[in-house]
Amino acid sequence: MKEPSAANAFQAEQARLIVTSYQHVLGEAFPVAEAEELYHAPFAVLSHNTDADPVLTYGNLFAQELFEVRWGDLVTMHSKNTAEQMHRNKRNRMFETMRSQGYIRNYQGVRISASGKRFEIQNATIWPLLDTEGKKQGEAAFFADFHRL
Repeated sequence: MKEPSAANAFQAEQARLIVTSYQHVLGEAFPVAEAEELYHAPFAVLSHNTDADPVLTYGNLFAQELFEVRWGDLVTMHSKNTAEQMHRNKRNRMFETMRSQGYIRNYQGVRISASGKRFEIQNATIWPLLDTEGKKQGEAAFFADFHRL
């Protein structure tokens, strides 16, 4: 998958999936509507696929900078690797809760960048990515609040 740019309409299909799934699942408008806006948004947006060990499928510039990873490395990274081993059980429990409730708001958890910098995300929203037929295509998260540890 190529990095979002004008040449590929900023990965419009994945951006649309993120935005429309959020609107469908949460019943409210996502903070931005267009693919280019999403990629340049002043908050982190990430998504992963439905593999048994999910791989990231999207991360806007804010997320790439926070996790200190370039697009090509981001979209080949297993999403569990955004958290240190000691925090993965809490992360897994959050996903279990999200799957049973439909979505999660106000999630907080410790994450780690590619260079080992730890930070805590706060007030994150996590939801399933559903295509137009209602089939699950992955899961997504967005957050603006974090602090470095």
